[in-house]
Amino acid sequence: MVQIILVLFLAYLIGSIPSGLIIGKVFYKTDIREHGSGNLGGTNTFRTLGVKAGLVVTLADILKGTLAAALPALLTADMNPLLAGVFAVVGHTYPIFAGFRGGKAVATSGGVLLFCAPFMFITLLAAFFISLYITKYVSLSSIIAGVTGVLYALISGFILEWDIPLLIVILLLASFVIYRHRANIKRIINKTEPKIKWL
Repeated sequence: MVQIILVLFLAYLIGSIPSGLIIGKVFYKTDIREHGSGNLGGTNTFRTLGVKAGLVVTLADILKGTLAAALPALLTADMNPLLAGVFAVVGHTYPIFAGFRGGKAVATSGGVLLFCAPFMFITLLAAFFISLYITKYVSLSSIIAGVTGVLYALISGFILEWDIPLLIVILLLASFVIYRHRANIKRIINKTEPKIKWL
């Protein structure tokens, strides 16, 4: 029990590392929370600091989820790695190191899946970039990736075998991603959502 609590605590702390804030302040002398959407995630980093910084922050946020999901194996804790991953996502979204104002859970959720369900991760990544290429909306592409994850889990269950913990977690993560993008959804409907220019 102590190991499980330790893993969940560490997973939350790993998720709480504010990659966008660190990269922005250390290398660009900029607090990205004061620009664009005010968000600490990769999308606002792309928008505020450019492609190079955006890629670094997105990769760092993905790896936070992957490392957190790997903690049960690293610390020999008898628990599902998905649970540790969820705590990392919570940490990323509500980081203790950045006043509980974080990202929108997309990259870190992807990192969790990279460790726990790599084929699903590749499928979601493909869905994200196909949507991004067509629509130029990062927010919409993130939502489509989340919905794709749910469909993937359902189809895999019907064809192969059910992974109920994965299905529950992907439902939670997809719902959370949609919830975190509710303002973006309104802007897409009103045609005021910014489109990317680098793809």
